[in-house]
Amino acid sequence: MIKQFLPEGVCLKCKGCCRFLEAESVWLAGLLNEEVDILVKDHACKEIISAKKKIKPFFSTQSSTYICSFLAEQENKCKIYPLRPLECQLYPFLINYSQENVWLAVDFNCPFVADHLDTEEFKDYAKYLDDLLSSDEFKKIFKTNPQIIQSYPHVRNLTQIIL
Repeated sequence: MIKQFLPEGVCLKCKGCCRFLEAESVWLAGLLNEEVDILVKDHACKEIISAKKKIKPFFSTQSSTYICSFLAEQENKCKIYPLRPLECQLYPFLINYSQENVWLAVDFNCPFVADHLDTEEFKDYAKYLDDLLSSDEFKKIFKTNPQIIQSYPHVRNLTQIIL
């Protein structure tokens, strides 16, 4: 489990994550191969995992958006929080493919990031992630799971990840 930057209470009040304008959004959580195996084996979730190893959303008539299949919309809570995918653990930080390189990036759509961008806490956490994602363990993860490296629009690249 990755150390978290955002306090859980902040996330539970926000209704930005886990919601998408389209069913095939780049923002859908990508899954590591081992995450797919766990979700299929332990939670019988094969039908909500796409061929691209992303969690398929469902259309919510309540909010007129697509919702992550693991989001309990009324409570704004993740149904698999202890097992949530790496990409979900990282958010609002992302693994971004841009300018022919892989980057640790951050999404400014997260209001907590916008309010804390210039703090030591943010800088320390970004350094923590940079060190973690640059480790041999994560280099192996990226090589065997290229599906989690996406090209995200309107994010800020922080540091390049050398694979």
